[in-house]
Amino acid sequence: MRFDPGYYPFPSRRNVLYAKNGCVTTSHPIAAGIGLNVLQRGGNAVDAAIATAVALAVLEPTSNGIGSDCFALVHDGVKLHGLNASGWSPRALTPEAIRERGFSKIPRYGWEAVTVPGAPAGWECLREKFGTLDAEALLAPLCEALIEGVPVPPTIARNWEKAFELYRREAFQSSILSNSHTDFPASVSRAELFGPWFDTFTHGGRTPAAGDLWTSPDQLKTLGTFRREGFRSLYEGSLAESLLDYSRQTGGYFETDDLALYQPEWVEPVSWHYRDIEVWELPPNGQGIAVLIALGILTGDSFHYFGDPFDMHRAIEAMKIALADVQAHVTDPRDMRIDPHKLLEPGYLKERRTQIGNIAIDPQPCRPIAGGTVYLAVADRNGMMVSFIQSNYMGFGSGLVVPGWGISLQNRGCNFTLTEGHPNCLAGRKRPYHTIIPGFLTQNGQALGPFGVMGGFMQPQGHLQVVMNLIDYGLNPQAALDAPRWQWTEGKRILLEPGFKAETLSALANQGHLVAIEDDPTPFGRGQIILRKEEGVYMVGTEKRCDGYAAIY
Repeated sequence: MRFDPGYYPFPSRRNVLYAKNGCVTTSHPIAAGIGLNVLQRGGNAVDAAIATAVALAVLEPTSNGIGSDCFALVHDGVKLHGLNASGWSPRALTPEAIRERGFSKIPRYGWEAVTVPGAPAGWECLREKFGTLDAEALLAPLCEALIEGVPVPPTIARNWEKAFELYRREAFQSSILSNSHTDFPASVSRAELFGPWFDTFTHGGRTPAAGDLWTSPDQLKTLGTFRREGFRSLYEGSLAESLLDYSRQTGGYFETDDLALYQPEWVEPVSWHYRDIEVWELPPNGQGIAVLIALGILTGDSFHYFGDPFDMHRAIEAMKIALADVQAHVTDPRDMRIDPHKLLEPGYLKERRTQIGNIAIDPQPCRPIAGGTVYLAVADRNGMMVSFIQSNYMGFGSGLVVPGWGISLQNRGCNFTLTEGHPNCLAGRKRPYHTIIPGFLTQNGQALGPFGVMGGFMQPQGHLQVVMNLIDYGLNPQAALDAPRWQWTEGKRILLEPGFKAETLSALANQGHLVAIEDDPTPFGRGQIILRKEEGVYMVGTEKRCDGYAAIY
């Protein structure tokens, strides 16, 4: 039989799932199964989240990797905890250094966009604070699966092929990188710089197709090092030495202390009380506060039904305003010039609310950019729940891979600006404005559960829509994810998924929105939800726009 694994001409429906003892939901079925295996062997939700996150870093390299950042919200059954494991820029990576290499802005690919990977340090922080298993036990199921090879799902195969074309263009767009730094090897060509990506992520000159078995000897070697040395090996062990050698040999900016001194931070989550539900996000440097600003602006509104043009107009306008605010102010908290809580003060939100009228506005923030991210949610039989997100930013990230180890380095640093005086201006050992955001819901102080929607600047827009679907429109977790989404892109332009009524499109156009229908689901993000019923049973929804899978028991 011959068929296209990406062709689905007929509507299909997923039911919301119910689990008694535990569940893992994410964008790769095998990764979800690895997390469930950890739960069934006696690990808790944090153990399962770490095992799933590492599995995603290897099995879904199109969206994240071992060189990623991560963030987490953990409810231990009593209290909600927040982890910020976003990496900082190398000390030597400054606006002056970038301009000396002939760049007028931070490029998306290459060393200028690379920040310290935060994810492995984040895994270790979670394990030390909440985990019950060591790295050996957490990684054994993934290593066993990878030795035999893991089938590549359709969405990942499609994104892998796109990445191949992108990096091939990037690698050969110019023959030689030149700059004035005496310590930069001028003989390093772009083809050589990006060569390790092709060595690691292509076999026989091509990327894996859907159903092909994927394995990576280099990444297996890295996982073996983590099993022996722990996750801090990337900062103080043999993996750190290899990363530093690669940086020195190819014109990177890393110094020993950039890695050795890096530590994630435990932070206090922030929330907004929307209707009778508390919606939780992490504080800056992430953009989660945009969700809360938008909800604060909308709190006084009464909504009607899903797809109502009035409801959509108000939500779109509130989201524009919120994104304008965070892109003007959010960066590393140490460099913010405004207390982020000021953005949630009732008087400020009331003033922002007055800017929404009957016609679409253009608050003119930075143009949103698509990103590549993985999200997972986990819950265990004792009520511990985890909302976890991890990303290389743009697909595989910077296009740089540590040779022999399969560690793809993120390009999160291109979210800095070089504009002097801007809070998010690049500086050494600074965290940039960050797009990835985990979410969590509580009611009267009791945990309801984790949720998230990945996808660059779509993430706060997806969070807002999922929250409204659950709270305002009474949709179950699966339906809340299945519902067609909108995305504001820039100015007055919005993309809509198929499924909205024609009269909705017409009404939005009459309100000044520049509406376009987008058949490709990629721009609209990928989400997961777990909610806990009063009797302890979990309700689980997973994403239809990708290879989403919920593993339950």
